[in-house]
Amino acid sequence: MRVMVFFDLPTLTASEKREYTKFRKFLLKSGFLMMQESVYCKLALNTTVSSAIVTNVKKNKPLEGLVQILTITEKQFSKIEMITGNFKSEVLDSDERLVVI
Repeated sequence: MRVMVFFDLPTLTASEKREYTKFRKFLLKSGFLMMQESVYCKLALNTTVSSAIVTNVKKNKPLEGLVQILTITEKQFSKIEMITGNFKSEVLDSDERLVVI
């Protein structure tokens, strides 16, 4: 299963920026990976674990702003289509990065 967190938080004042940063760091420390800006995803072994993840996110949500959580199966997650424009990456995706020891 996957737990996806979508959020839209205000960042106008310094205190709102701190809350945004605190929530984002909480997600990263909890094992979430950023899929795109304000969309984070975490792998869960079963529904019990995903329920615990959802509860933990609810406990750490900021006071203001919108936080949405979606739990989906691995089969549903695997059907995500990545549609991108021109994307420049510094990562070598060839046998040039192969290291033989």
